Formats: sequence, C-alpha cells, structure tokens
Amino acid sequence: MQNLWTKNFTIITIGSAISMLGNMVAGFAIGLLVLEKTDSTFLYSLFMVFYNMPKVIAPIMAGPIVDRFSRRKIIYTLDFTSATIYLFMFLVLNADFFNFFALLAVCIVIGSIDGIYTVAYESFYPNLITAGNFRKAYSISSMLMPLASFMTPVASMVYDLLGTLAPLFLFNAVTFFIAAVCETQIKHKEEGREGKISSGAKHYIEDFRKGLEYIKGEKALIVITSYFFVCNMAGGVMNTLLLPFFKNNAQLFSHVPINVITLYTLITTTGLMGRFTGGLIHYKFKYPAEKKFLIAICVYFACSICDGFKLWLPVPVMFVVFFFVGIISVTSFNIRISATQSYVPDTVRGRFNGTFQMITTMGTLTGQIVAGSLGEFLPERTILIGMMVINVTAIYLIMFRHRNEVKPLYNRDV
Repeated sequence: MQNLWTKNFTIITIGSAISMLGNMVAGFAIGLLVLEKTDSTFLYSLFMVFYNMPKVIAPIMAGPIVDRFSRRKIIYTLDFTSATIYLFMFLVLNADFFNFFALLAVCIVIGSIDGIYTVAYESFYPNLITAGNFRKAYSISSMLMPLASFMTPVASMVYDLLGTLAPLFLFNAVTFFIAAVCETQIKHKEEGREGKISSGAKHYIEDFRKGLEYIKGEKALIVITSYFFVCNMAGGVMNTLLLPFFKNNAQLFSHVPINVITLYTLITTTGLMGRFTGGLIHYKFKYPAEKKFLIAICVYFACSICDGFKLWLPVPVMFVVFFFVGIISVTSFNIRISATQSYVPDTVRGRFNGTFQMITTMGTLTGQIVAGSLGEFLPERTILIGMMVINVTAIYLIMFRHRNEVKPLYNRDV
C-alpha cells in the first residue's frame, strides 16, 4: 500500500477544509437571514428549493464537461467565483439592503456553482488517492465537515453580538479565495482533459449519451441511486424542519439557559462531531469487506428510526442521539462512496457523479417542498415521523430486496 499523504492529496485536503469553513457559515447565514426577514417556514423552504433547484440540472449537464476538461481548473475557477459573490453579498448587506427575490436569484447562481463543483471535485478527488487507500481517504474527507462545524455556533454568537450577518459573508469570501489559491497549486496531469471549448461542444452530446448507456448497464449503481433519492428526500424534510422546529417551539426549551437558535446550532454541531468521530473510527479500524453491505443496511435502518423520534426526546438525550446518528451515518457514507468511486472508471466518473447528484438532489428538493408545504399546517415532529416510515420502507424494497446486485459492489476491499 502506497503512502496516502502525497503532496497533491495534502493540498486538496487543506483546500477542501478551508472552503468547508465558508460553506458552513454560508448555509447558516443565508438560511437564518431568510427566516429572520420573512418569519415564514414556507418562504424559508422556498429559498432552500431555489438554492437546490439548479443542482438538479447543473450536475448532469456538467458531467460530460467534467469528463473532458481539466477538473482542477473547474474547481479553482468556481471557488474564485464564489469568493467574488460572497464579497458582493457582504457589501450589499453592509448597506442594510435586503430583497427576497434578489436573494433567490443569487441563490440560484450559488446553487449552480455548488452543483457543478460537487461533480468536478468528486470526480477529481479519487485520482489523488494512492492505491489501496480509498477507505482512509474518504474517512478523512468525511471528517472535514465536522471539523468545520464549530463555525456554526461561532457564527451564531457573532450574529448575537453584532446583530448583523454581513461580516459572515466577508468571512465566506476570504475562505473561498484561500481555498482557490490552494487548489491552483495541485500538480496532477489530467490526461485527455486539456481540450478546447469548441472540441468539448462538438463531442458533448455523444459523451452525454455514452455516460447514460454506462449507467443503464450497471444494476448496482441504479439500485444505490434509487435508494438515495428517497434517503435524500427524508434528509431534505429533516434539515428543512429542524431550524423552524426550534424557532417555533421555544416554549419546549424554556428551561434551557440559552436561546433556541444557539441550542439548535449546538445540537446540530454535536451531530457533526459524531460524524467526525465515526470518520476517525473508520480511518483507524478496517471493517470486514464481506460485512460491509450488512453494516450499511443496519445503519440505514438505525438512522431512520433515530431521525424519526429524536425531536421528541429531552434535550440531554437529544444531544446523545444526534451524536450517535453522526457516528453511524458516516460509516455507511464511507462504504457507499469509496465503493462507487473506486468502481466507476475515471473516463465516465463525471457523468455518473452528475447523474447521481441530479437524482439525489431531486430527492432533497422534493423533501424540502414537502416540508415547506406541510410545515404550515402540521407539527414538524409528525411530518418527520411520516417521512422516516417512507424511508424505512424504501430500505427494504430497494436496497434489501436487490442485495444480490449491491453486495458485490459494497463488499470489496478498497
């Protein structure tokens, strides 16, 4: 087994960690900005829908481009662009200007950038992993976001102290700029990806068609993608309802000596720290290859049950459950992503990732629409239980019943 920590892998890990600091603050700041200005669960969910809508189209359209052009250049160009956008948002908010529809338009642009960036990054990242180190590399990757999660409570405290979200957007601009500079230092030869735009346009449709043909011929990938549509739909419901639940039910937490927004950030950060712990465990300990599918199925069931009931629990127990779900969920994530990314050929990886991102984002988008629509009339906890029942059903009907297709893909030593 070769050394994982090559210069290129180290650089992309540092750049990714820095950009995640900005992403963590950006997601919190924009969401809270909308909720505070509109005081509407529906408009809050509408913002999330508009942010994620471009992620349905952009990834699958970007797939053939990512497979033909330099993924490294795409990654750092998009990070430089994000830095510019967040600097503009800082200047606008610092002038005390807010327009909901203008923010929606900006969110569409940011969502498009994120959709393309994810496909490019996930397709480029495996090329920087040395042989036999996929499990460790994705364990490290899964720990970056939890490490960055400490920025959410920090952002909340900054907001409480200053009474404005504008400085947070300046922080975003700086982090994305630094990340982009780091990414320009990666020295990896991308064979066959230095073509001109005209050449890419000429072959785009043919590349697109070949990518779809490859995916259609891989039953295991179809099963996994189908389940994660439902899984992301459940996640879309949960993530949309969490902040409104705490904000709309402050009386349930009157005994807690902190405001509900800070409580929300601390609890969700606890979940992310669980993910960090799970990633560390997965890095240190190697699960038996022949048991990976069984482990993943058990985790899917356990996460669904915990997610359905965790908002009914006392606050101390809620912290424990969020932490536990974080630990086990990162295990299934590592099993799935290391298996698929090491299996799919590099020549079509962008198109697979684009298709996967499109379909799973459609799931997230559906969940956000459901949450926003029902959240105006039904209690958040009731909606969440109903969604998790659907998710548990999908685990059985999609993943477990098609285990013979998925097992050979999951149960590999990578």
